Amino acid sequence: MATPVSDSGASADRNGRAQRGLTRLLVRDMRGLRRLIVPSRLQVTVPDWIEAVRALVDQYGSASASLAADYYEAERVAAQVTGRFTVPLLNPPPDEQVDNSLRWATKDIWDRDPEDPATTDAQREQLEVRLEQAEKKAEAVVQKLVTDQGRGTIRNAVRQDRQAVAWARAAALGACAFCKLLATRGAVYKQDTAGFRSHDGCHCGVVPIFRGQRFELSDHAREWERLYEEYAAPYSGDQLRRFRQALADHGHMPVL
Repeated sequence: MATPVSDSGASADRNGRAQRGLTRLLVRDMRGLRRLIVPSRLQVTVPDWIEAVRALVDQYGSASASLAADYYEAERVAAQVTGRFTVPLLNPPPDEQVDNSLRWATKDIWDRDPEDPATTDAQREQLEVRLEQAEKKAEAVVQKLVTDQGRGTIRNAVRQDRQAVAWARAAALGACAFCKLLATRGAVYKQDTAGFRSHDGCHCGVVPIFRGQRFELSDHAREWERLYEEYAAPYSGDQLRRFRQALADHGHMPVL
């Protein structure tokens, strides 16, 4: 008889907590680097800050990948599958990808002509406000870059491990509607058919499924699935908005 495994199992929850704990440390260190940016010398100091943040991405990304590998190996043992397998750790993102993400996060800090129609309201704010907003964006994009290394490590292992048959998405109760919708699809993500669609600040996890296991949606994911089928699925082109509204109406969206 197949052994059930869920998106909210104890081990998946532990891995999720460990990854979120890593994020908290990452954000702490990111804020410590804020002092590198000197408002009167942005052209010189922002590149130095980017270089320092890139080093954090490498450091914490490796830690995220290691946590994910430990989780995968423990799940493999619990599944009692045969054969040996060493989880390959995902390489850090290319420097260019990190740099481009950070340049996007800081794009509004540069002075612009307030009378130019192309200048946005955000770019017309005082510099300290722009720097604060840039810091928040940078924390979100760096969190994604780091956590993607852990998620990618699991997905890559599933692709290479002959005893793994699929992976499923685990979305937290406070996740956005987009993530909750993807989580309702269960273990349909096969070894070579799907990537992991994440966004800045996304904390969704990846649950590996092995031979002899049967994936079951958690109670909350099953309820999200019901809401989608009842309130959103029939409305092509408007499904995500309707799903988001249904979640809010039934108390399944985070309080902002």
